Amino acid sequence: MAMTLTTAPKTSTFQFRINPEMRRRAEAVYAGCGLTLTEAINIFIQQSINVDGLPFVVTRKSKAAKFEQAVNRLMAEIAIGEKSADECGWIDESDVLSEFGAGRKA
Repeated sequence: MAMTLTTAPKTSTFQFRINPEMRRRAEAVYAGCGLTLTEAINIFIQQSINVDGLPFVVTRKSKAAKFEQAVNRLMAEIAIGEKSADECGWIDESDVLSEFGAGRKA
């Protein structure tokens, strides 16, 4: 079984320097999520390991990068839906309307 944030023993320490105001602001953000700064850093490290890199896009064009990520995610979901439809059969529009009673008069 692979070690994860929850299963790995916590026996090593890591120190770093941070601006006190930035630390206070970060602690407030993470406290709002129910986390300590240490827990948040451990989650960051675990997610970095999970994705084999930074767990977020680092770029000057972050708006464009987010748009590209969203398009890629959408296309992947569409591909999953198409594969499912190919395997299980497509549903005809008239079948959907019939199933949900669309077009029927009350």
